[in-house]
Amino acid sequence: MGQHYCDVAPGHPVHGHYHDYEYGFPIDDELRLFERLVLEIAQAGLSWELILKKREGFRRRLAGFDVDRVATLSEAEQAAFLADPGVVRNRLKLKAFMHNARCIQDLRVSHGGFAGWIAAHHPLPKEEWIKLFRKTFKFMGPEIVGEFLMSTGVLPGAHQAKCPVQRRILDANPLWHQETK
Repeated sequence: MGQHYCDVAPGHPVHGHYHDYEYGFPIDDELRLFERLVLEIAQAGLSWELILKKREGFRRRLAGFDVDRVATLSEAEQAAFLADPGVVRNRLKLKAFMHNARCIQDLRVSHGGFAGWIAAHHPLPKEEWIKLFRKTFKFMGPEIVGEFLMSTGVLPGAHQAKCPVQRRILDANPLWHQETK
């Protein structure tokens, strides 16, 4: 097994803040959940460092990760996105962002939102989460789903037990930790 994120990220100029303050912490805010979903999809086949470097470009081109705006991006906005070197310029991924935003709009009606949908299906084993995400969203490979769920505190494994961040995550009471109480 290779190095764990906790072995390389602390103090790193790109990974450090994400590792220390975001990765594995529970999220129940729609905008932040959608942002993480977008970034995980964007990362497919690329490095996480590249995605973190392009995060502000995504924020700019995707209206601050506003679900309603992304769901209805105009042809001109899509063309601008695909021409911008500040993002990952991939038409299939962009179409997935838009489709998934529309799915999240539907989840507002059926479950009160994205976080409500996640909570309604928790706990599930990772394999069942993957099936559910693939049925609901686009561009959902096992790695994307697993990382999304780990990074948002739904599944354990973001940090090693010895990592000092792990204690703060436990204090934030992620979904995976609630089932062990």
